[in-house]
Amino acid sequence: MSLRLPFFLAIFVAFITLSFAGQVYAVEPASPDNPDNPPGKRAWGAGNSKSYLVPALEITGFEASLNLFDRLVYPDKLRDGRKIYSTNFNTFWNHTFHGDWVIDRDPFDTNQIGHPYMGTVYQGIARSSGLGYWESFVYTMAGSFMWETAGENSNPSLNDMVATGIGGNFFGEPLFRMANLLLEGGGGKPPLWRELGAAVISPPTGFNRLVFGDRFKPVFPSYDPDYFWRIRIGDNINSHGTGPVPRNVANVDFAMSYGLPGKEGYGYSRPFDNFNFEFSAIAHSGNAMENILVRGLLIGEGYEAGKDLKGVWGLYGSYDYLAPYVFKASSTALSLGTEFRSRLSPGAALQGFISGGAGYGAAGIDNGKEQFPRTYKYGTTVQGLVTLGFSLGDLAMVEAGAREYYVSELGGTRPRGTELIGRYSGGLTFRIYGNHGLGFQYLSSTRDGGDNNKPRRHQTVETYSLLYTYLSDRFFGAITSHGNEPEPSLLP
Repeated sequence: MSLRLPFFLAIFVAFITLSFAGQVYAVEPASPDNPDNPPGKRAWGAGNSKSYLVPALEITGFEASLNLFDRLVYPDKLRDGRKIYSTNFNTFWNHTFHGDWVIDRDPFDTNQIGHPYMGTVYQGIARSSGLGYWESFVYTMAGSFMWETAGENSNPSLNDMVATGIGGNFFGEPLFRMANLLLEGGGGKPPLWRELGAAVISPPTGFNRLVFGDRFKPVFPSYDPDYFWRIRIGDNINSHGTGPVPRNVANVDFAMSYGLPGKEGYGYSRPFDNFNFEFSAIAHSGNAMENILVRGLLIGEGYEAGKDLKGVWGLYGSYDYLAPYVFKASSTALSLGTEFRSRLSPGAALQGFISGGAGYGAAGIDNGKEQFPRTYKYGTTVQGLVTLGFSLGDLAMVEAGAREYYVSELGGTRPRGTELIGRYSGGLTFRIYGNHGLGFQYLSSTRDGGDNNKPRRHQTVETYSLLYTYLSDRFFGAITSHGNEPEPSLLP
């Protein structure tokens, strides 16, 4: 998948550029009821800044480019005696009306990273064309269905529909939101560095802003959410592992919490007005992406208890990917959950998230090849998450978290069996000066699983990390004061 991406993105850019070259777009007229849209200024998703045709053509061109690339680079790749990418109209007809939908046996990362990321492309194309979240969800599912039925000769895959259409939508919305938050920062016309940063975060957003000129230049309105993000760079020391685990590995991770509860005047009327995004990469040739963890509020509302507890609760969608060296796990799920922030005393605060739900996912060992029989299992998942953070003003934060996934036999694959995956963490971050800090983290990843007709396998990886930390907020995203009270600062 990584070899394809640069090529078919280039073909796709050329396809769309030629298709729409020379087209002139009118500026959306001002509305007397909308003071935020003065004469000559466009509004995001309004009038000509919203299109149903553009994403349909872009997704079709994108998939045609991918299929063309595969035909050229993998002309003799076979599956079940057929060339995988030598498709025609009969392929679509047969798969749609006569095909057997299966759980495929592709490598774990192809299914659980490659396909969700492709879903973010479909989702980002639709969102950056001015469409709403649920409209974009339809395009993402349609794009996934079109690839499964027309992009390959192999049987269409149910697990890919879940990972691409649903997981990709959950994964893609935070990328779109973060890209637009970067563009929105500072007000006015975004400078070049913000445009480039947004394109890195959400390539479809950058692409549409470049190719279509002013038509899709309006920035998605965030409505000024409270958010907190941090970047950490450091060294992982793996003290224990049941398998080939390196001793020392460099690490970089990014985490963002968006739409934190308690902001006066901020609501949760749109999907993902509250979300959490985490990404971690390690300097390890066989496993560079260590985790991607995404959750977002689909429908819910805020609540409060007195002046010291603020929260939001509702139905969350999540996409998770974990790869701690010796095993891998991934899940796309729906959960009931709540995020809260509480001021305990002047300068001290507690914040956290609790959820439980179900979805569809996979876990086990990945050998990087097509697998029959598989060394990892698919099945309906039951999962839970608890995170807590206690902060002392702008001095320090103590964190703890636990997440578990049970991959059942319901809707599963052969050989039969179940998987229980655990991820447990604890950390301490000291702010040293300004927005700079030093962090310590302990992480334990566990797996208990295997085939029903074999002894179960227990795997564990324990990691200690020393991390330079950059904080977007000196108070760790916590509520530390009321109204116009000054925030109690303990350090410069």
